[in-house]
Amino acid sequence: MKITDIRATTVAIPLDAPLRHANGGHWGRFVRTIIEVDTDEGLTGLGEMRGAGAATEDAFLALRHYLIGHDPFDLEQMRFMLLNPTAALYGNRTHLHAAMEFACLDLMGKYLGLPVSKLLGGPVRDRIEFGSYLFFRYANEEGNGEIETPEQLADYAGRMRDEHGFHTHKLKGGVFAPGHELECYNAVGERFPQDGLRYDPNSVLSVDESIRFAREIDDLNNDYLEDPTWGLNGMRQVRERTSIPMATNTVVVNFEQLATNVRDPAVDVILLDTVFWGGMRPCLKAAGVCETFQLSVAMHSSGELGIQLATMLHLGAVIPALPFAIDSHYHHLLDDVIVGGKMQYRDGALDVPTGPGLGVELDREKMERYADHFRKVGNYVYDRDPKRPGWFPLIPNERWAQPS
Repeated sequence: MKITDIRATTVAIPLDAPLRHANGGHWGRFVRTIIEVDTDEGLTGLGEMRGAGAATEDAFLALRHYLIGHDPFDLEQMRFMLLNPTAALYGNRTHLHAAMEFACLDLMGKYLGLPVSKLLGGPVRDRIEFGSYLFFRYANEEGNGEIETPEQLADYAGRMRDEHGFHTHKLKGGVFAPGHELECYNAVGERFPQDGLRYDPNSVLSVDESIRFAREIDDLNNDYLEDPTWGLNGMRQVRERTSIPMATNTVVVNFEQLATNVRDPAVDVILLDTVFWGGMRPCLKAAGVCETFQLSVAMHSSGELGIQLATMLHLGAVIPALPFAIDSHYHHLLDDVIVGGKMQYRDGALDVPTGPGLGVELDREKMERYADHFRKVGNYVYDRDPKRPGWFPLIPNERWAQPS
């Protein structure tokens, strides 16, 4: 089997409401690039990553120079073609490689009639538990969906619990001063004392603020504290002076950083991301290292649609130790580009696809509809907030109380 073409299409999928984070926001949509990899066997493999319109599409089309005529089964050759040291030095292709790896594994599974989980070693579970991903939100165009107060946040967590069965709740913080976010986090913990909790302010707190916040929430049912401050040294200082496990998807996202953390621990829980780490296979390798050195793993969400979500499900199926519900923005999406529409949670979990390859198929009509939507609304700048023109975050954030 040989690759004959690579195609890329950028789509914009509407969100229930704009999601705010420490550096800006997701302004009412996720922008993703869908790739299709055609072969001489008549099979097409699917991949996905965060999109930026023509720039991302052109980056994928440039890979034709490397990959036309390549056998999708030869994944190690592709890794060295795309991720060799020179390529890493002059132009990081990690995310591009991840999307291509998704498509190649999808092709392999379709060719063999096997789900990707079988290609990765075989599933040890057939359902993956998820948590609610809580954001402070602006109201949508209809004037609904705002989340700013403790009551609004706890009410939204309750609605997600009722609708989807989530029993873990992660707050994306760093939007307001830590004192206000502490009240909001406590409100969720008090409303659902048996549920797992996580706080992720996107590394904007100082070391001292991080320690103070951790000590204030020590009596709650915390899974971990995710990236409260920046850098391995900052995380190490927080870890040494608090009792809550530290987690990261920012400072341990490759094997060099993982080795450093093994040698001099700063993080207890490594959040794997099938795009950030460069694919499913690197994540599985990283999980093996973590198993060897008795580090826990969980899974990070990078705003995925159904194609990347399927990669997360197949990966979660084959990792022996996955003690935490995994993250996903998926419940904030209003639609998807896969056949059948959005996957449906049942008791807070999604079934691992059992069809050949990734087990999802592209709904071409929806892809074209949301590609047209992208052409109308365009991209957005992740680290800017249109409602606060000229604003940018100060890091570390040294404001414990909200200014009057």
